[in-house]
Amino acid sequence: MKETPNNKEKIISNLAKKSVIKQNVFESTQTIFLLLKQVLQEITDEYNEQLKSVDSRVLFEYEEHGPFDVQLKFSGDVLYFHMHSNVFEFNREHPIWKTSYAAKEPFNSLCGIINIYNFLADSFKFNRYEDLGYLVSRLFVNKDKYYFAEGKRQIGALFTDFGSVVLEKDQLKAIIETSIAYALEFDLLVPPYDHVKIASVAQMQQKVDFSKMKTGKRLGFKFNSDDV
Repeated sequence: MKETPNNKEKIISNLAKKSVIKQNVFESTQTIFLLLKQVLQEITDEYNEQLKSVDSRVLFEYEEHGPFDVQLKFSGDVLYFHMHSNVFEFNREHPIWKTSYAAKEPFNSLCGIINIYNFLADSFKFNRYEDLGYLVSRLFVNKDKYYFAEGKRQIGALFTDFGSVVLEKDQLKAIIETSIAYALEFDLLVPPYDHVKIASVAQMQQKVDFSKMKTGKRLGFKFNSDDV
């Protein structure tokens, strides 16, 4: 099928504008993720300097898992940071459209995402692949490195006036430390009896006891009801 000149112009225009901006968004998000890794390493060193005289079991551990994944372990918790490789747009009901910056230029709202999940450290230690993690926060970064954060409790207050603040080390450290504090306060609850009253022979014969029995901080409970 022969393309009309009109379609060709639209394709070229889209590639020259929107697609280029998406590439810029990805590069900006990647730059921020590299900075986040640096901040995580600095936090690890800073906190361990004070914690080493307390108890070696609660020291921070920083570990990379490739260009888009890194984790920070502390005590029985893990914060898992994941940068999505794609670029996203927001639905029309999202609060971002109330900002003058997004309204000024539609492409300003195109963002990369960095997710912060909270897992149990034992989930990784014992390869409990069915265990659950919870999204604590997510950062949105646009082509100009302007950002805002969505998250639980205190992290929700870190939502900035999108288009006014560039994401830098100070903001990243505040978001990370708030996420750490939240994870430490977010305790593992005993699962309902009916959820664990039956176990298979295979589960009992695993090398690591109960390694295949799903565990999560709020397994069997509504997460948002515990997050007021």
